[in-house]
Amino acid sequence: MDAFHFHPDQVIHLDHAPASPPHTGWYWLDVTHEELMGDPCDHASPEAQARIAEGRERLRDVVFALTAKRLHDPHLTDATNLQHPSYFEATLDYDMVVFRKLTNAGAAPLSEQASSVGLSADERRERRVLQPIVTRPVVFFVFDRVLVTVRGESSRTFDMARQRIASYQPRHGAEGNGNEKYRLPPRPEELMLRLLNLMVDRYLELRQPLTDQLDRWQRELLDPRRSFTNWMALLDARNELRKLENLCEEQADALQELRDSYLENTPDAQRNDGYLVRMGDVAEHVGRVLAHTRRLEASIETAVQLHFAAVSHRTNQVVQTLTIITAIFAPLTLITGVFGMNFEVMPLLKDRWGFDAVMTAMAVIAVVLLIYFQTRKLIALRLSRGRRR
Repeated sequence: MDAFHFHPDQVIHLDHAPASPPHTGWYWLDVTHEELMGDPCDHASPEAQARIAEGRERLRDVVFALTAKRLHDPHLTDATNLQHPSYFEATLDYDMVVFRKLTNAGAAPLSEQASSVGLSADERRERRVLQPIVTRPVVFFVFDRVLVTVRGESSRTFDMARQRIASYQPRHGAEGNGNEKYRLPPRPEELMLRLLNLMVDRYLELRQPLTDQLDRWQRELLDPRRSFTNWMALLDARNELRKLENLCEEQADALQELRDSYLENTPDAQRNDGYLVRMGDVAEHVGRVLAHTRRLEASIETAVQLHFAAVSHRTNQVVQTLTIITAIFAPLTLITGVFGMNFEVMPLLKDRWGFDAVMTAMAVIAVVLLIYFQTRKLIALRLSRGRRR
């Protein structure tokens, strides 16, 4: 557990958890899931269960010493539930916010790493899959003068926030120190919103790689020179987009409930423009990610429909060509079938020029049919394509 004491003009990183309420400023207690849960593989043993209970009780005792209020058991259980969706709940003593953040978003899928060894470029391209979207919940317990966060041990978002806080120096004189744009959060809710904003920014970073990957698949879907076979990867991409859409909807609902609760329980809340503006900014970022996700889903659906439309069009062209060939050779086949009958007396059968006359008639019929189909523009497209090639 890391503890920070926020003063109006400085931040003190405490060596241990505080034991009494702050005289000035407020506290931030940063706890990891590992501290509350231990090793997930060892949860079945009684010793592991005792360690989990001890960690929860220790956190509850520290919070009670600082706020004289106790964390509820269901909320502590929710804080260690790694599958918990984004959520907001207000109690008489504190507010609880659960917000799912991206984790390990830059790592390549293990299945892709293992399956790509020794493959050619075309095979790797065929097996290319969309980067899976992996999230983990971050829980905020917001008190009047204490903020408790429960999150994963490895978090780039929290590392950035802590680095920025640690590098803060108060302004001295008129010149400042180059860090005057950063202002310390005056209360726990402000820090929570800044952390939420950093988390949502990670989702905004997903837009470009997602767009690039789906653009490549759209080009492959509409490429007439090769058939698209990477359907499982495309299905996985749709599932990841659906998951991202659900995440954004849950986050938007949690933020809206947080805003409504603040407006209902805070006197003259409308006058506190800064807090509401920052909350609206976070909600707007979530809305941008949600809108972009829905556009990508619509693009995939459109590309798949265009793919099958193009396949159907190419099939129709092939059928049209075969039909024209059949129509040209049908009368010629009829003529050869007639002269192949086993009759002793037939016109031109024993004539010296019979074979030449029949072949000439067959050639004339074929040319006339070709001219007819071309005038009806049934083979004009094929001829023009052949000239372009």
